[in-house]
Amino acid sequence: MSKKKPVIIGVAGGSGSGKTSVTKAIQNRFADQSVLVIEQDFYYRDQSDIPMEERLQTNYDHPLAFDNDLLMEHIKELAKQQPVEKPVYDYTMHTRSTDVIPIEPKDVIIIEGILILDDPRLIELMDIKVFVDTDADLRIIRRLLRDINERGRSIDSVINQYIQTVRPAHLQFIEPTKRYADVIIPEGGQNVVAIDLLATKIEKILELD
Repeated sequence: MSKKKPVIIGVAGGSGSGKTSVTKAIQNRFADQSVLVIEQDFYYRDQSDIPMEERLQTNYDHPLAFDNDLLMEHIKELAKQQPVEKPVYDYTMHTRSTDVIPIEPKDVIIIEGILILDDPRLIELMDIKVFVDTDADLRIIRRLLRDINERGRSIDSVINQYIQTVRPAHLQFIEPTKRYADVIIPEGGQNVVAIDLLATKIEKILELD
């Protein structure tokens, strides 16, 4: 790891839009560079002091669900070449776990999450801001598969959550942040041309530093 300031990239977009595929595509393009991914959904607020029945009502697609203060602090520390301990969220208990993940600073830092372009303080830290734009039908199918297979959710609970909170939050909070993006990528990591252009830009910034 060099001592130069890392390139900080924000990858935003709705739930199931393909943010992770874009992030992985960037990682694959920089196999010889060190790339660190910071997922915003590791930074949900700690709710250990709230009764379980209230935790179950948490809207995870609302800006207030995130501890952006801690996320911003960690990004700043990593930019100064300092290691941090990334929190872990326990989705079964709907609160932050006692576990942490030690992470070291790297040349390229990707901040990935649905609402990373909602906070002006986070935007200010980013060198490149990306919004992954994908049709709603694909996003709900991807979210359905993820929540059932990875988070043990039922089909009914995922669909009800989508109708009650995910879709309204997307329209109210997530979609409007598209205006702050430098690059809009339709269809996520399948858009090879957009990934190539983004990788070229990152390479140029690294060379300048």
